[in-house]
Amino acid sequence: MALNQLFDLTGQTAIVTGGGSGLGRVMALALAEAGANVVICSRRKEICEEVVKEIETLGGQALALALDVTDPESVVQGVEKVVSQFGKIEILVNNCGTVFEAPAAEMPLEQWQSMLNTNVTGTFLMCQAVGKHMINSEYGKIINISSSIGFKGTDPEAVDSVGYTTSKGAVMTLTKDLAVKWGRHGVNVNSIAPGVFTTGMNNPEIPGTLVNKAGDFIAAQVPVRRLGRDSDLAGAVLYFASTASDYCTGQILVIDGGLGAK
Repeated sequence: MALNQLFDLTGQTAIVTGGGSGLGRVMALALAEAGANVVICSRRKEICEEVVKEIETLGGQALALALDVTDPESVVQGVEKVVSQFGKIEILVNNCGTVFEAPAAEMPLEQWQSMLNTNVTGTFLMCQAVGKHMINSEYGKIINISSSIGFKGTDPEAVDSVGYTTSKGAVMTLTKDLAVKWGRHGVNVNSIAPGVFTTGMNNPEIPGTLVNKAGDFIAAQVPVRRLGRDSDLAGAVLYFASTASDYCTGQILVIDGGLGAK
């Protein structure tokens, strides 16, 4: 197979949850540029529609879909709508997530449950609903977005959210377990674990966000001496979404500028 064909997604359908902003938008645009039809999901359909316009400007095809990953009925209905319109789903990117920072001794139970419900249960519900169709068609690429901080404890000066780190660790284990269970059905399940990127929840221009509060502190710890950029993630999602990764499943790809190597 020619090298350019390895990453060609022409005619395939991809769902990106939380695709209306931040890293989700970056990945949605990358998939569209590779030729995929991209369905962008969020509880806020209006922000998804803005990304749809961007994709259509590039000459691609996209659909904005209101979907709540924590609601099983919303998930099933959304997935069925995608299948009805495009026939099948080859790619799923589980990017939807939430974070709330507070010292572990003071973390409100409501916020803990919200992070676990969105980041873990929401990811599972999407995998389950889309996975059924992928198993039937004997092909699929699932990409769960975890986080480099899900591997271990974190310095509270950098990230002080025990619920977030716990949930992202769980996403990694979910990824590995589904990879083992579904590999025989032609479904690859992998995870991208970003470090700190200057986008989305970490927008440095928004007061109170992680990078706004501790960007210089974090960047100084990163071996490449900077935070992540949009372009640093595009190649990774294309690799896991394409035939280039057909023999790769159950893996966690860390993109953190080398921070985890220290």
